[in-house]
Amino acid sequence: MFPTLEWTQKEYLLQKEALNAQGIDVYLIDTVLHPIEGAHSITYNPVELSKTPKGSYFVFYCDTGKSTKERLDEFSAKFTDYHCVSLKGGRGYWRPYLRLESIQKDD
Repeated sequence: MFPTLEWTQKEYLLQKEALNAQGIDVYLIDTVLHPIEGAHSITYNPVELSKTPKGSYFVFYCDTGKSTKERLDEFSAKFTDYHCVSLKGGRGYWRPYLRLESIQKDD
């Protein structure tokens, strides 16, 4: 499992690219029925999520990131074949114009 259980938006974008390059899927999971502008997310649905490839990463978000961080043990117990991470700051800290290309220029 990835050592950090909470990713910032920047970490999410970087890890998603790195993991996708290894053939590992990363899903941004909406737990509050409020999609993030400019991000591809899927609504939390345990039945549908269990159909995704085993070993995938689920990055859960809420409005502030607090609820999903507190529920990580619950998510991890429910999805034992997956990696569960919380999006730090949730929707509130998401920057719609922050893109992978701009992050890579900074590094």
